[in-house]
Amino acid sequence: MTTSAEVLRALKPLADLQAGVITREQASAHGVSPRVVARLLDEGHWRRLERGVFFTAHLEPPFVARAWVGTLLGGDDARVGDLAAGRLHGLADEDPDRIIVLVPHAQRPAPRRGYEFVRERAGTRGRSIGAPPRTTVEDTVLDLCTTARPEDVVGWVTVAVERRRTTAKRLRRTLAGRRRHPRRDLLEGLLADVAVGVRSPLEMTYLRDVERAHGLSALVSRQLPSRDKKAVRDVWYTQFGVVVELDGRLGHTELGRFRDMDRDNEASLDGLLTLRFGAGDLHGQPCRVAAKVARALHQRGWSGLPTRCRRCRLVPAGEWG
Repeated sequence: MTTSAEVLRALKPLADLQAGVITREQASAHGVSPRVVARLLDEGHWRRLERGVFFTAHLEPPFVARAWVGTLLGGDDARVGDLAAGRLHGLADEDPDRIIVLVPHAQRPAPRRGYEFVRERAGTRGRSIGAPPRTTVEDTVLDLCTTARPEDVVGWVTVAVERRRTTAKRLRRTLAGRRRHPRRDLLEGLLADVAVGVRSPLEMTYLRDVERAHGLSALVSRQLPSRDKKAVRDVWYTQFGVVVELDGRLGHTELGRFRDMDRDNEASLDGLLTLRFGAGDLHGQPCRVAAKVARALHQRGWSGLPTRCRRCRLVPAGEWG
């Protein structure tokens, strides 16, 4: 009689490839009879995930295994898309409740709980990559931006580039290859900004609402590394020795705060003046932020004048330096 160990040994290469997921047909092709499969399930060695789809362990299957289930249920050329693909690419930090699986337009998989099968026409997106098969990073980002709010479009693009999953150039090329995209104008402008160094939604807000709105953008060099070549300064007005650091909620607590202090100390030793602003400053009072930056630049020798936007009347004249 075939033992569990022998079955697992025969199926191990395929199970490893598919994150522990095996279909009834795949098991049969490796000489594992329905009776042996039933025994493995009864004894708790395997778990049934869907009809005819099994997980070759007794533990709760990880997200990647659930994604494999979707592509196996979807049939030939099925691939993971949308937020689930974003999770697999490391763009999203949490597992989505629903996994979207793209299938060729001629296929109609049966509905399954936790999965949505979306028929796609050939040529809409590029080839599949990875295991489980999924849309490319570039196609995934563009798909996620299709119905996203403008601020979320900024988030998806900057996260993808900041985490080094893609580049602005590759995203522009993929966007150019799409006949239609509802966010094309927004994406084209955004990708131009990302190409010159914007790495986060907070930096985008600073660029547009502080620098450009107040005539400071011509003075700046972005993302210049510090002396240790590991830390990267958010905004560096190199001619005047002024650094602006932008603190979002993540990465600036506990250990992050100590890294910030160390970076500020290093800047001081290098003769740089560091200003630090948070999301509340940029979203709530960008004109006051611009006024403080202008004052710092004036102290360091800048003789120009910032442009005062229509909201600047809320900032007392004395704060502009």
